[in-house]
Amino acid sequence: MEIGIVGLPNVGKSSLFNALTGAGIAAENFPFTTIEPNVGVVPIDDERLVVLAEKNKSVKVAPDGIRFVDIAGLVEGASKGEGLGNKFLAHIRGVDAICHVVRFFSDNNVVNVLSELDPLKAADIIETELLLADLQQAEKAMERVAKVAKAGDKAARDKYAILDDIIKGFNDGKSARAQKLDLAIVKEYQFLTAKPMMYVLNTDEGGASEEQLAPLKARAKEEGAGIVELCTKIEAEILELPEEERASYYADVGITSPGLTRLAKAGKDLLNLICFFTSGPTETRAWLIPKGTKAPKAAGKIHSDIERGFIRAEIYRYDDLIKYGSENAIRQEGLVSLEGKEYEMQEGDIVHFRFSV
Repeated sequence: MEIGIVGLPNVGKSSLFNALTGAGIAAENFPFTTIEPNVGVVPIDDERLVVLAEKNKSVKVAPDGIRFVDIAGLVEGASKGEGLGNKFLAHIRGVDAICHVVRFFSDNNVVNVLSELDPLKAADIIETELLLADLQQAEKAMERVAKVAKAGDKAARDKYAILDDIIKGFNDGKSARAQKLDLAIVKEYQFLTAKPMMYVLNTDEGGASEEQLAPLKARAKEEGAGIVELCTKIEAEILELPEEERASYYADVGITSPGLTRLAKAGKDLLNLICFFTSGPTETRAWLIPKGTKAPKAAGKIHSDIERGFIRAEIYRYDDLIKYGSENAIRQEGLVSLEGKEYEMQEGDIVHFRFSV
């Protein structure tokens, strides 16, 4: 699953991606530096991994990560093809969620396409272009369905009526999220405004005042969108330091939780993912899966043979490990469960899959 990074040109998208992945993607002072999307995996720091590795004396620790896609800056008129807009909108259609970077920093050396800081206007431009792209998508679909509906096909008539309502909603400025569309419809037409979204507020080094942040925070709350405030410039500078010096740097600038850590965790929530663990002397590893995933499918995340030959899952809870100190102690308490094919994996499960192929 992937999160697409979008926003107006020169708001810090590629700088954020560089900081997230250390990929060194071009971040120039002009629009459309990013023509083809760049993809990077951002590991999620999880202290539970360290604890598990210590308990099981693991040689290797392997976090899982969130895939971020750096998509070029959209401009007003993108839905009509302005600024290679159609190509970029197609890239957005392929991701599972949207990370909308909004400029909150002032820098005379970095051109602001809006000429002044106006976060709400920036958010409106992007949302409007996504909405217009969805409107076009729905109208084209309606044209195709209309031909079949006129021939008397009942299913086509029903779909025509649904699309008609959706189009009315788009024309009223209501996103697919706001219309609470059926998941099957969303999946069929890949509406951009149906995708989960979070705002990343890219601030100056000193941050932004609550007065500056309040309007966009209110908008995010109304939309049910996530929100993360950070300074990509600081995050990028910190990543250039040796790892052992980063904690003291954060302390010096008064940052209690690194922005990239918060962003990766927000990405996990945005995609509705949970984390389970496998752990032993060789390796302790985290695995991210969609909430509601059943045990065999989770096993397939590790290897397709394990899913194919799934017998059962032996599971104990991380909290029980902390309470009782070891897997053996947990077993003595009778707290290791044997789960079958219908078991839905839970956050923090520590699992050993039994399989035969």
